[in-house]
Amino acid sequence: MVKHGREFSSVVRVEGPLIAVEGIDDADYGELVEVRFPDGTIQKGEVLETRRGLAIVQVFGGTSDLDTDITSVRFTGSPMKIGVSREMLGRVLSGQGEPIDGGGDVIPDMVMDISGYSINPFAREYPEDFIETGISAMDGMDTLVRGQKLPIFSGSGMPHSQLAAQIARQARVLGEEEDFALVFGAMGITYEEAHYFEQEFRRTGALEHSVLFVNHADDPAIERIITPRLALTAAEYLAFHEGMHVLVILQDITSYCEALREVSAAREEVPARRGYPGYMYTDLASIYERAGRIKGKNGSITQLPILTMPDDDITHPVPDLTGYITEGQIVLSRELHRKGIYPPIDVLPCLSRLMKGGIGEGKTRGDHSALNNQLYASYARGRRLQNLVAVIGDESLTPVDRLYLSFADRFEDEFVRQRHNEGRSIEETLDLSWSLLSVFPKEELKRIDEKYIEKYYRKNGA
Repeated sequence: MVKHGREFSSVVRVEGPLIAVEGIDDADYGELVEVRFPDGTIQKGEVLETRRGLAIVQVFGGTSDLDTDITSVRFTGSPMKIGVSREMLGRVLSGQGEPIDGGGDVIPDMVMDISGYSINPFAREYPEDFIETGISAMDGMDTLVRGQKLPIFSGSGMPHSQLAAQIARQARVLGEEEDFALVFGAMGITYEEAHYFEQEFRRTGALEHSVLFVNHADDPAIERIITPRLALTAAEYLAFHEGMHVLVILQDITSYCEALREVSAAREEVPARRGYPGYMYTDLASIYERAGRIKGKNGSITQLPILTMPDDDITHPVPDLTGYITEGQIVLSRELHRKGIYPPIDVLPCLSRLMKGGIGEGKTRGDHSALNNQLYASYARGRRLQNLVAVIGDESLTPVDRLYLSFADRFEDEFVRQRHNEGRSIEETLDLSWSLLSVFPKEELKRIDEKYIEKYYRKNGA
């Protein structure tokens, strides 16, 4: 029987990021290995598959310089772990968890398995605390709740990085002084994007309570598979051992899924939709389901995964599967972006499934839910009229139709549009909603209770 902790120079095959090692009878699935290259460098890897006398290992640092005659592999006998402590805050780490900010190694308080642990559904606390992001299109229309996983669906060239950084700066829970932390897990992002986040956090002082895991676009693609798990393990420590409320931003989930596809192709697995592996749903769930709150614990993990939709296709497998697992989505619109509107959030396809638990009297305001319904209905009608006018003109429109047409333009220009450094309180967002809706006659506000109309309605927005 082979004992763990010994090195083996029995690499028999290299296929992309995978290597096959012979003579191993007791390797475990998910076991951490150390691959020593001919030049003496050591790369980490993980056992993907074990057969009788054979182990298939994925190497996180790539295999371009590997020589099967010289390379040795050491099996550690344990899964991949990371040392975590509160000292991680303010640090920038690589996609493998190594310091890249010029500081020394993180001195750990404990060592944790990066795969995490399943949370007993009975132990989960239902998310109910409203998080004020300062973004009206989110706070008013698609509210973020502490412990929620709410992805941002974007596209190439869209300002999702700016939006994520703005949310990270402005997010707060009303009426509470909290121990807050931000964990940013970057997968395949450009140096420009990484520099933007780091400088933005430094400028605003947010870096002091943040930890960044950065896998750049020119880093090995296979490294992206462990980056989000390292980030979430750090978040779990800060949330459930240090009692902090943690916001986790993961960008870009599409790059992560492409790394999964690369490994799947190297293993010659039967592909599913668009070449992605059939197990991608459960793999993504193992990431997203690490958000939440636990009964008896003070901390929480709220996730904002960011994914870029190839060709802006919301039916692409990555956003499609993400939508099934998470609790809604924030969708960025190419059309609004072309109009120069920031943030270009198209509220109609957006959704926050946990919104109702986080709004209302004592949380935001009693009229919030009714205002939300009325704004959706009025904006949707205005958008339909815009499409109609583009085809047949506006000669046949009624005076009320023209009000809805004008409302749609004002909604985009005054409600959705904000400056990069502008944060609106929930009171300001709701008052702005009434200002926009008050251009309609009272009888058009069919989704709002009469008591709220009497209290807040102002004729012609005056």
